[in-house]
Amino acid sequence: MLDSPIQEIVCCMGQPVAGNPTQFMMERAFVAADIDWRYLTLEVSPENLADGIRGIRAMGFLGGHLTIPHKVAVVQHLDKLTEAAELAGAVNCVYRKGHLLVGEDTDGKGFIQSLQSITNPKRKKVVVFGAGGAARAIAVELGLARAAEITIVNRTAQRGQALVDLLNDRVDVPAKFVHLSGDYAVEEGTNIVVNATSIGFGDADARVPLDIESLSPDALVADLIFNPPDTKLIRDAVARGCTTLDGLGMLVSQAALAFKIWTGVKPDVAVMREALEEYLEI
Repeated sequence: MLDSPIQEIVCCMGQPVAGNPTQFMMERAFVAADIDWRYLTLEVSPENLADGIRGIRAMGFLGGHLTIPHKVAVVQHLDKLTEAAELAGAVNCVYRKGHLLVGEDTDGKGFIQSLQSITNPKRKKVVVFGAGGAARAIAVELGLARAAEITIVNRTAQRGQALVDLLNDRVDVPAKFVHLSGDYAVEEGTNIVVNATSIGFGDADARVPLDIESLSPDALVADLIFNPPDTKLIRDAVARGCTTLDGLGMLVSQAALAFKIWTGVKPDVAVMREALEEYLEI
């Protein structure tokens, strides 16, 4: 067990909080590693985010996770960002370094780890639905992994174009923006399609505005949604003959990366996956 005069605490801040599978995974991983830490789930509204971060400082928390809608807004309240977080302009993991609070992105790295269990994104043409915090992190990591081209599909033109400009100018990967209106038809030669929006969370019948018939059966379709993992997009892609990747692998991978950052200990990923599946009753 790690030596410490106090019980160490990390937390998760988000809104609204309706159960937290990451807390379930983390607590189980702490026990497996014989570490006497706690992971707290805290509901923090956008107007109280600054006070929430001050609370992390004041109470000596060793770090925390940020969920929707805080991943971009939290940046201004931190002392420092890692290179990946600075590029993405989004943070999902905060850790303490001396007296500083440092922002990191493990969403993108977790997604790439999960994706690489099936295919290497290098030289692949990728479509990403969404331009929020998770989409930004994933698109940046896909660019750093040397994807051939990234198409960002989003309803909000300003946010989508800003992400494309970032990818072209700072990540140095060819990128273009498609303003979503109706169903998006995937261009021929597309290798990977990623839903990085919240469509499908808690609703197995929610539909991503994608023309399924435009998908090549050779394409891989990934959905970040983990609850339920068997989303309509995943089911439709399977029916089309595509390879699919659900959100469970990314959730476990990003949590494992955060665990290592906070504790310095490599977690038992099998224990975390088992805990997640138990939480989701799958």
